[in-house]
Amino acid sequence: MKDREIPIHEGEDAAAAVAEAVAKAGEAVAGEETRPEAGADAPSTPEERVAALEARCADLEAQIADRNDQYLRKAADFENYRKRMAKEKADAIDFANQSLLVDLIPVLDDFERALKSASDAKNAEGADMAAAFSSFFEGIGMTESRLYSTLENKWGLKRYVSAGEPFDPERHEALMTEQSAETAEPVVQEEFVKGYLLKDRVVRPAKVKVLMPTPPSEELKMDN
Repeated sequence: MKDREIPIHEGEDAAAAVAEAVAKAGEAVAGEETRPEAGADAPSTPEERVAALEARCADLEAQIADRNDQYLRKAADFENYRKRMAKEKADAIDFANQSLLVDLIPVLDDFERALKSASDAKNAEGADMAAAFSSFFEGIGMTESRLYSTLENKWGLKRYVSAGEPFDPERHEALMTEQSAETAEPVVQEEFVKGYLLKDRVVRPAKVKVLMPTPPSEELKMDN
């Protein structure tokens, strides 16, 4: 069998293909040679790769243990902070009125002295009884005045006048009413229990009797 003759143009194409393949191979080899030196340290054998992976796992386990320790410490710190804040809040609630109570203790002392004076008045006779009662009455008045002064000057608690003032549902609680032709609007006629303000806020409305204007229909009946 005779060898088949290869046309000249086919031989040229084959030669060009071989040359191109050789050139690409050369470029690949050149690329391998120009890689960073760190790549040259990569493990080449299975044993070296296994050792490298084991070392990497050990490093990651150490990092995880460190992070876990930090987390536990932060969790403990937060729990201690939460407990401390809860205790401070409870203390703030329990002792919120401490300053007020300290201010009221001297008033209790005054009441104690007044009661002792009353006991002396009870056992006295004649002029001594009158003097003892006078002392007791004066002591009660001074105690009331001291108590109100403390609450007003240090805590902002004030009484307000209601009698003769226009009726205000925000400041007055009407216990009784009475119609009157002499008033054109509801007016407080009598004050049964005083009202109090705390820094301009009503903390207890006054209990009052209110004069109400007479309805027009009833005025006409009265005129007839």
